[in-house]
Amino acid sequence: MGEEGTEGTVHLLCLAASSGVPLFCRSSRGGTPARQQLPFSVIGSLNGVHMFGQNLEVQLSSARTKDTTVVWKSFHDSITLIVLSSEEDTLELRLDRLLQMVFGAMVLLVGLEELTNIRNVERLKKELRTSYRLIDSFLRDSELIGDLTQCVDCVVPPEGSLLQEALSGFAEAVGTAFVSLVVSGRVVAATESWWRLGTPEAVLLPWLVGSLPPQAARDYPVYLPHGSPTVPHRLLTLTLLPGLELCLLCGPRPPLSQLNPQLLERWWQPLLDPLRACLPLGPRALPAGFPLHTDILGLLLLHLELKRCLFTVEPSGAKEPSPEQRRRLLRSFYTLVTAMHFPPEPGQQEEKAEDATHQAQVPRACYLVSGTEEPGTGWRLVALQLGPRRLLLLLSAQSPIHGLRGLASHTLHALTPLL
Repeated sequence: MGEEGTEGTVHLLCLAASSGVPLFCRSSRGGTPARQQLPFSVIGSLNGVHMFGQNLEVQLSSARTKDTTVVWKSFHDSITLIVLSSEEDTLELRLDRLLQMVFGAMVLLVGLEELTNIRNVERLKKELRTSYRLIDSFLRDSELIGDLTQCVDCVVPPEGSLLQEALSGFAEAVGTAFVSLVVSGRVVAATESWWRLGTPEAVLLPWLVGSLPPQAARDYPVYLPHGSPTVPHRLLTLTLLPGLELCLLCGPRPPLSQLNPQLLERWWQPLLDPLRACLPLGPRALPAGFPLHTDILGLLLLHLELKRCLFTVEPSGAKEPSPEQRRRLLRSFYTLVTAMHFPPEPGQQEEKAEDATHQAQVPRACYLVSGTEEPGTGWRLVALQLGPRRLLLLLSAQSPIHGLRGLASHTLHALTPLL
């Protein structure tokens, strides 16, 4: 398994399906934004072969060349998204989910009506510029993983019950049921109504907040791709501490002016220390001192029914491999085991009828070892599924292969009360 994203280039194309007119093109190289654009002839060819297939009632979904993977996806017979990736070992699953997130971001900030009933292409191009920052964040080497897992990135605060109680009281005081605390794009705590938001807005809203430049307060119009794709809501954000924001999803009320400093102080000043304890949780996800085996270099825990996940590559002080490498390895391993080994996730397309008979043979654990040519080098990756939870661990080369499943089982048991 290669280190996905180290050198490859990703090109993302958005076109009007009926006319083939390009609406935008975004690119990244090695996980950072790039200005390199595809020639118009290449864009036309990629769209042309897709339209040719549609005219013959053939759905072209993906293709591979020697060094590039291409995935096409149409939405509402109005928008066609195409992604080309030359990153090593890229699987179609990852690119397909990227396109789903990109379209969700477009609906979130522009609305479904503008995308399905295109009256003026040039005006739509201008409106879509508001989504570039969010879309570009999917192409970067992000510290988050919800774009791939389609689960909400979360952290576990040390005093979660106190924060939860204050959050519920504050939501009642301001008159909205949808309130959350977000640190660096990850949800710290949220009201029950916020947790019931559908996919993809549950993932997109905190991701959007984390992608925006710092601001004391915002009043941001958003559409909910699942819950309200044609009628806008208001996303209000208030910075409690640098990097920690209070998010409210509401209608015309309350006005932003109602959320005055006095109101915030009354609810949140008494919790200043618990709030401060949330700030370092961004990259770590787990409370300081949480007991993890020293061989663990990174972990991804998913609750597939709640659609939430914990993701960290900083559980220990080890320097190698770098955090960027660890994220790439875990993202690649997640894509591999999800596409090849584990059963479809809740909400995903059901398995084919002929595959259903093999349910008894579906694996519940798998592992991958790299760098075996030299003792003490490389990494170990192990995945374990138990009920609604799936755990992926990145382990150091010192971790014995025969103990991988036992270590994963012990870690999953320790983490279960958290998620």
